[in-house]
Amino acid sequence: MLSKKKMQSMKIDTLIGSGARMEGDIYFSGVLHIDSEVRGNIVSECKDKSLLILAEKGVIKGNVIGSMVIINGTVEGNIYVSGTLELARHAKVQGNIHYNMLELEVGAQVNGSLYYKTAEQLSDVTVYADSDISPSNMQSGTSQQAD
Repeated sequence: MLSKKKMQSMKIDTLIGSGARMEGDIYFSGVLHIDSEVRGNIVSECKDKSLLILAEKGVIKGNVIGSMVIINGTVEGNIYVSGTLELARHAKVQGNIHYNMLELEVGAQVNGSLYYKTAEQLSDVTVYADSDISPSNMQSGTSQQAD
């Protein structure tokens, strides 16, 4: 896990603070720190050098696609991470996790399935406008459109 000292020295490109609530998909590059509620998908546009940090009070109601993700809040949706996914002790995930590398801290909760995938398999996961995930080369655990 990233140390607190290393995280404090990191340059955050985008911060969604505790006083905000956002609706809609967010596409980002660099470092995105979320400390509030987001209703929509969070998608890294930079497949190999992005970092999403979801703080303890942060909530994402949507899918997450990134290369490096640290969760210490709540995610209600599927997670696709081509690099490292860190679930900190306050993490709560309601959805399936597709990962290449996974670090789980004692206390983290996952209510869904875990799917190991290679970085290559995870590199072409895309989000469509209707918020459905379409990983073109994934065979299990894909998101289905609700009837």
